[in-house]
Order: sequence, then C-alpha cells, then structure tokens
Amino acid sequence: MPLGRELPQLLKQRLFYKGRKFNFEVNRLRLPNKAEGEWECIRHPGGALAVPVTAEGKLILVRQYRFAVQGRILEFPAGTVEANEDPLETVQREIEEETGYRAEKWEKLGEFFLAPGYSDEIIYAFLARELSKSDKPPAQDDDEDIETVFFTPDELEKAISEGAPIDAKSLSSFLLARPFLV
Repeated sequence: MPLGRELPQLLKQRLFYKGRKFNFEVNRLRLPNKAEGEWECIRHPGGALAVPVTAEGKLILVRQYRFAVQGRILEFPAGTVEANEDPLETVQREIEEETGYRAEKWEKLGEFFLAPGYSDEIIYAFLARELSKSDKPPAQDDDEDIETVFFTPDELEKAISEGAPIDAKSLSSFLLARPFLV
C-alpha cells in the first residue's frame, strides 16, 4: 500500500478526563513511515443543529454566553446528541427549549466534523420549517444564558461580513442552508 493510504497503528490509549459532555484522551500512534508520536483527542458524542426558518423567511438564532470565549455569540439552536438518541430527536428538543418554537417540516442539510484536528465531534445539520410557537416557553438549562434573535438571510450575511461573533457550526450550516433560503 502506498504511503499516505495506510492508517497509523494505535499503540496506547490513555483516558485523561471523563466529563459529562466529552472525554479527553491521549493516543500513542505509529505512522506508516514508522515515526511514533502522541495525539490528543476530545471524544464527543456529536451535536445536532437546526436552521429554523419562519413563514416570513426569518432565521431564528440564539445569542448565547460561552465561557470559553468570555462573551456572547450568535448560534443556531443546537445540542449534544444523548446516548441512543437520533440527532433529529436532539434538535427537535433543543429548538423548542432554546427558542420556544417547533417545526413540522425537517430536512437534513448534511453532517460535518467540527474540528477534526483535535476532536471527533460531528454535527448533524437540519433545516426546520413550518414553525409554530410552542405551548411551553423556552426552558433554558441552568447553565445557559440565551436570547432569541431573528435575522433575514441577508441581514445574517451582513452581520457575518461585519464581524459579528458566530460559531463555526452555525456558519457551516448557514452555508448548507443558503440555497434553500429565499
């Protein structure tokens, strides 16, 4: 097999941290060229994200405080896929909890790795349409600080181009959804 097609050999795997949302491990590998090294990896169960579109063509996002960046950023509603949960179930729960809306029509936009240089987290992105207000008001988790905001696709593009803080999963999902947004 030519160099570059053979996979590295796992020599040792060490779990350094087991958390409620992810695990952190260090792996010793032997590369096809026989060099050895250690690679850190965050193991994550994955996330699901909705790009919600109202009947008026507005996108529903949340402005959420994120400790890691010490500020509020724009994001589409999303959440971690729980054990034995289908990503569509995850996102249906999260959109209602975070925004107070439900969607009748769901289309899968795609899936992508979030940061494959150090994590195996995959994001499952869905387009959510035919929205209605939920009977229940948004029910944020105790550790969330969320505000619901509305943008037209053009307003969101302008905000992005002007440097509004937005996360990569939302940027990627907006790009996947853009052809479906009038």
